[in-house]
Amino acid sequence: MNDLPVILRSSVIVFISLLLGSLVLSILISSAGLNLLSDMSLYVNCLIFSFIVTVIVTLSLIFRCLKGLILLVVFSFLYIPMIILIVYSFNSSRLVTVWAEFSTKWYFELMHNEELFKAVGLSLAIAACAATFATILGTLASYAVVRFKRFKGANLFSFMTTAPLVMPDIITGLALLLLFVGMGQILGWPKDRGAITIWMAHTTFCMAYVTVVISARLRELDKSIEEAALDLGANPLKVFFIITLPMIAPALVSGWLLAFTLSLDDVVIANFVTGPGAMTLPKLIFSKVKLGVDPQVNALATIILLIVGIIGFISWLWMRQAERRRINETRMH
Repeated sequence: MNDLPVILRSSVIVFISLLLGSLVLSILISSAGLNLLSDMSLYVNCLIFSFIVTVIVTLSLIFRCLKGLILLVVFSFLYIPMIILIVYSFNSSRLVTVWAEFSTKWYFELMHNEELFKAVGLSLAIAACAATFATILGTLASYAVVRFKRFKGANLFSFMTTAPLVMPDIITGLALLLLFVGMGQILGWPKDRGAITIWMAHTTFCMAYVTVVISARLRELDKSIEEAALDLGANPLKVFFIITLPMIAPALVSGWLLAFTLSLDDVVIANFVTGPGAMTLPKLIFSKVKLGVDPQVNALATIILLIVGIIGFISWLWMRQAERRRINETRMH
């Protein structure tokens, strides 16, 4: 128990930090504001919360299982809401707050909901097209940034490529709306905002994420392999397709999946750049939630989680095998 003084000091720091943090957070999120400081129950609740969490952390430090506790907290924070959603998709009651009995009727009713299926089909088509074009453009942009560093305006090009990452969605959506309105007035296209404008908008902001992912992968590559291929007579275009692309394939898959997820999830930008004729799944769910959570949406979300989980697991296995193969080939050479 030589570490006991360190553990005690750590516990005191954790307790004080939790106490102050819970007090400040309670004041910030409460409608009463600073008037909440006169309520004794605030201090009691914050003390109890801080004490319980401190005890858990202290025991974890004593038994040397703090890493497991952190993993448990993180995964609980991420996946408990999804588990609750999956459980309530089998609730026979239409009310989310009332559990009636186990039932799969919402899945059967979902099969006859043409509106939801139409929205799902449109969202998947837009997400696939946007992810594909974003991956192509992001690959070209990242290759230019990483491989051709010495050109005029390189820093400005790099900044403008990744600017959508730090730009709020509402600003991006408003800017794209004004762009499409201006194009319609000057060029006569697009006449109506719909699936095409959503696809163009999603490609625009997804490209920034793909560029960051692929740029990181390109910076890790050994340029000597490409230079050796050039010395042996291959032209730059052939080197790019035969050498570079296979080596960055895991990053391409990661970037595509990230862009696909971002496009499928977007509701803010889509609201700006579309009209009443194109209803994506996030927009449909958002409009339904205003009137109450539809149990069919829970069933659909459960199916989507299952499909995404399977695709993500397969992609992870494929990328892990590709990475191991690349490492083994590098060691052999």
